[in-house]
Amino acid sequence: MGVVRGRTVLVVDDDASIRFLCRVNFELEGWVVRDASTLADARAALADGRVAVVLLDVHVGNDSGVDFLDEVRRNHPKTPVVMLTGSVGGSTLAGATPDGVITKPFRLDELVETAERLAG
Repeated sequence: MGVVRGRTVLVVDDDASIRFLCRVNFELEGWVVRDASTLADARAALADGRVAVVLLDVHVGNDSGVDFLDEVRRNHPKTPVVMLTGSVGGSTLAGATPDGVITKPFRLDELVETAERLAG
C-alpha cells in the first residue's frame, strides 16, 4: 500500500473501537483521520469540504447511515462513500448506492485499499 499524505478519511461509526482501529490503521498509512460517533458530527466534518472518502456505518446509534448516504450524495456528490455493515444479506442497504460496501468483521488493509482506490 502506498502512503497517501494529506488525504482525509472520515470514519462515521458509533462504535469507539471501530473508530480507533480505523484511525490507527489509516494514520500508519499517512492519512489524516477525522471521526464521528454521530451523524451531526459527520455533517460538521463534511462541512469544511476536505474529506476525500467517507467510511459510514449502516447504523449510527439510532440513525440510519443509508439515509445519511443520500444526504452526502446531495450535498457532497464528488465524495465517495463506503458503507460498513454487519449484515451479510444486504437487505439493510436496499436502495442505497454507496461507492463500496465492506462487511464487518473486515480486514483493516481492505479499508485502506478501498479508500486509496476511491480517492484516486
